[in-house]
Amino acid sequence: MALSGQAGPGEVEVQIQNLRNANGVVRLCLSRNPAHFPNCDRDPAAVSRTVPARGAGTIRFTGLAAGTWALGVIHDENNNGRLDTFMAIPREGFGFSRNPRLRMGPPRYEDVRFPIAHGRTTLIVRMTYLL
Repeated sequence: MALSGQAGPGEVEVQIQNLRNANGVVRLCLSRNPAHFPNCDRDPAAVSRTVPARGAGTIRFTGLAAGTWALGVIHDENNNGRLDTFMAIPREGFGFSRNPRLRMGPPRYEDVRFPIAHGRTTLIVRMTYLL
């Protein structure tokens, strides 16, 4: 993660690495609310993007308020709007800001949070596939 000292609203540039294929879409969600992370659909203040997997190398979020945020990413290979699982194990790819060490279940907000200040923050997210 790199921070620059430019003035103006915050911007996050997300670089996605290790996509398994170009099928479907990549869904990204930025949240400031630990109670709703990583379920951004429950966070009315979350900022999200959906991009075709084929073009998901770099995604930018602009006009973000300064503060602490967390990013969740899923590779929705069949574009059905959710992370598919088999016996509670994700069948599709996922990733998070700060690329936390994986344990049972999603990481804690504290493990993926990062600061956004004025200027650009660059995140590299390495996708993980379990099945």
